[in-house]
Amino acid sequence: MFRPHVMPPIVHPTKCCVQHHFQATVVPHIHPSHTTHVNHHLYQHQHYFPHTESVVNEVANQQFFCGGPAPMPWGY
Repeated sequence: MFRPHVMPPIVHPTKCCVQHHFQATVVPHIHPSHTTHVNHHLYQHQHYFPHTESVVNEVANQQFFCGGPAPMPWGY
């Protein structure tokens, strides 16, 4: 029977293959906001100055003796 003669192998340089594997990483960015509700209350101070008026009637008397002798103040 015929047996082939096997020679030593010839080793060629390694062919390099690169496989890229990607992984997504989520980085949360939080941007908070705040609303402040300001309730304004205005106190309006109203000042009143009530004013009243009154009337005073003053009466004076004068006695005039026109003619004749004047009466004596001491009763004569």
